[in-house]
Amino acid sequence: MLIAIVLALVVVGSVLFHFLSPWWFTPIASNWGYIDDTVNITFWITGAVFAAVVLFLAYCVLRFRHRPGRRAAYEPENKRLESWLAIGTAIGVAAMLAPGLVVWARFIRVPADASAVEVVGQQWQWAYRLPGKDGKLGAADTRDVSDTNPLGIDPDDPRGRDDVIVQGGELHLPVGKPVALLLRSLDVVHDFFVPEFRAKMDMIPGSVTYYWLTPTRTGSFEVLCAELCGVGHPYMRGLVVVEPEADYQAWLAQQQTFEQMQPAKTSALQTGALR
Repeated sequence: MLIAIVLALVVVGSVLFHFLSPWWFTPIASNWGYIDDTVNITFWITGAVFAAVVLFLAYCVLRFRHRPGRRAAYEPENKRLESWLAIGTAIGVAAMLAPGLVVWARFIRVPADASAVEVVGQQWQWAYRLPGKDGKLGAADTRDVSDTNPLGIDPDDPRGRDDVIVQGGELHLPVGKPVALLLRSLDVVHDFFVPEFRAKMDMIPGSVTYYWLTPTRTGSFEVLCAELCGVGHPYMRGLVVVEPEADYQAWLAQQQTFEQMQPAKTSALQTGALR
């Protein structure tokens, strides 16, 4: 009897903890409410199964508890019960998988009008690159990384000369416009994650991963690294500022391009004078 009561209290306590817990999602700031919906569907299905299994176990403990003079009957097969369990399990698994597949299909299809922003992770800081006036990002390679070229932009690619470079600090994005985040790591695996955006993706050295989102409200949102990337992992923080288009353009105009960051070349006349 006592064990059955304890099992029932476990279910009741779990349900109460869910509804009364102060820990939940941060208010969403992107179009990925689908991710919240998928998590909630999965949670309710698994929660219902958990409650049903534990309550059934409590019922069995109470109903079939040991009593003097009674012996259990050995019945190893129950085809009807097995059929219902198989059907119920298949429906439950399909109900959990289908929403995730639908969201994933949307997640990997970047809208044609999405603007590109490259996010570069390096122990233990973030850097960003945005297209210049030509609207295209230049080629980049870790072999080109140097003191004057921290993101490894190909100096021979003319498309990269006007690329806007933002090292550390803040990344600004316009509200209401889709953006494709191109993720690149210079050393180990990182993960660019803004909790209010919900979406995230690992950054794999030697490749470019991506995801997209549409910021839906203005504000400042903290960036976290969601992949254990070394001893400085907890300090790999950043900030994304979502703002109206006019404010975004004003911020963008203040940033330096790759060409502006390069050291000025000394003319032949100056070189001769120095000699």
